[in-house]
Amino acid sequence: MRQHSQITKLPREPHQAAIARYAREGAYIAGDDVSAPWVPFGPNAAIKHLCFDVRTNSVANVLWVKGGGRIGTHKHRGVVSAITLEGSWGYYEYDWTARPGDFVYELPGTAHTLYSDDPNGMKALFWINGAVEFYDDAGAFDFTMDVFWFINHYTTFCSENGLEVNNNMFI
Repeated sequence: MRQHSQITKLPREPHQAAIARYAREGAYIAGDDVSAPWVPFGPNAAIKHLCFDVRTNSVANVLWVKGGGRIGTHKHRGVVSAITLEGSWGYYEYDWTARPGDFVYELPGTAHTLYSDDPNGMKALFWINGAVEFYDDAGAFDFTMDVFWFINHYTTFCSENGLEVNNNMFI
């Protein structure tokens, strides 16, 4: 446990009354497999949902693609950023490979197909803003993932598996 004597005392906050009245505190969201289970996403992937923000249509999650797996071609309608945690991955459309510690930044309107040919697969933390449109292998629109899709993906899995929904995820 931390010593309280190590907390730095700051000058008085001039907007403390407004913050106390209107602001919401930050949140701690546990990432263990009980608090945030791995939810299957197709045959070769799973998503560990971490938070959902309906105000900004944003989500945070860890994507796990098993070795030899891919996520279908998709187009972002908002900014997406990712940090690779394990393994390696890339997009067929680009000539780079992301490895642990690498940062990836994606802009609205970009389309690509995520894959991992790493024998151990990959895990990356994603912060997704806005919708993600998925297309089939012929280039026809398939479905849209947005904050409400991600919420449904998580809560349906919990309901079907007798798991309690972690309300701390809703920020």
